[in-house]
Amino acid sequence: MTSRRFLISAWPWRAAAYALTALPVLGVAALLLSPLILAWAATVSFAADGRFHLPVLVITAFLTLALGGVGTVLAAPFAALERRRLRLADPRPVEPGHRAAAGLPWLAARYGEPGAWRELLYLLLLGTVAPIVYSLLAFAAFVVAVFIVSPLLVFKDGTDLDGVADTIVLGPWQVTTPTQAIPYLLLGLALLPVLAYLTGLLAAGHAAIARRLLGRGDDAALREVARSRTRLVDAFDAERRRIERDLHDGAQHRLTSLTLQLGVARLDLPEDTPAAQALDRAHTEAKDLMVLLRDLVHGISPQTLADLGLPAALHDLADRSPLDITVTVDPGVADRYPARLENTAYFAASEALANVAKHSGATAASVRLAHQRDTLIVEVHDAGRGGADPARGTGLTGLADRVAAVGGRLLLSSPAGGPTLVRVELPCLT
Repeated sequence: MTSRRFLISAWPWRAAAYALTALPVLGVAALLLSPLILAWAATVSFAADGRFHLPVLVITAFLTLALGGVGTVLAAPFAALERRRLRLADPRPVEPGHRAAAGLPWLAARYGEPGAWRELLYLLLLGTVAPIVYSLLAFAAFVVAVFIVSPLLVFKDGTDLDGVADTIVLGPWQVTTPTQAIPYLLLGLALLPVLAYLTGLLAAGHAAIARRLLGRGDDAALREVARSRTRLVDAFDAERRRIERDLHDGAQHRLTSLTLQLGVARLDLPEDTPAAQALDRAHTEAKDLMVLLRDLVHGISPQTLADLGLPAALHDLADRSPLDITVTVDPGVADRYPARLENTAYFAASEALANVAKHSGATAASVRLAHQRDTLIVEVHDAGRGGADPARGTGLTGLADRVAAVGGRLLLSSPAGGPTLVRVELPCLT
């Protein structure tokens, strides 16, 4: 929801679908819990008046104990349905909180596992708190809808078929003609984005609670692992930039000075002396070492990526490759992305092309850069021998870990005989 592309993405529609499909679930849960809710409401009402009605107390206690006895069993189908429905708002899988499949009988797991009691708590929230919150959202949607259709609720001349003024009331104001309803129509259209964000907020909150109560409860640990892995990647990038800076500002400059001094010294010696031949070899090796060091520095932190952005860096990578590389940049791809995203995409393409050159036997490859919705995509395709296997140490496992550290994923298609397609998908919310 923090993305500037939220309103033009699929997420408002997914949030609306999640909210709409919640309504029948809330209705069934509220109906199922209505006897207990009414009993507790009566008990609280009598207690507020300073009275205690014994039959009401007995009924409330009985229903509460009954819910404790069979509630975890009743909550099971709701929990299973909500885990499936959760995919509308959160595509990540949710594992059940109980471990019946690990050897504990199902019925015993319904009473002996904390996850089953969390499912019961979720059912109670569905039948009590959720209907109130969703009712408020439904009321807001109704108000916005009335504003938008208000010109259609009054006749063109302000009277109905009987000659009586047709009036609608919008808050403290009365509208009798379509012209008077135009400001409300504009207000309703202006409130549509607000309604979309409210729906997204409700769906996000509902999904977060569902994931917390219906999952294994280890999401916090997983998030911390993901954050620590991201911090490691950031620290690695920072260290790589430091090494590049030290090599560029220190070793490379000193090697350049040494090469110049060797060239000047060579000019002072006769052509046919042994010292001149030795200086020639030293000068040549120094120049070769300068080229090697420059390539090393470029591989550690490409200057083109830092200065011109990802598309330009991919074209530069293709020019420097020994293969015939075709780079395609789809429309909609921006020149600049966050540094972490650019680094990951660039080095994913670099590693994939290195694998093509070393293992595929292909003489050509293609690189495609695309931006679809909230995802930055890098594809590397070659028509080599195929059969790429991460277990062979081709760097794909490390590449997949690096991609996963920024929340992305790597997909590989490499049947025997080729072709091979490496696809990297990186979440891009800017």
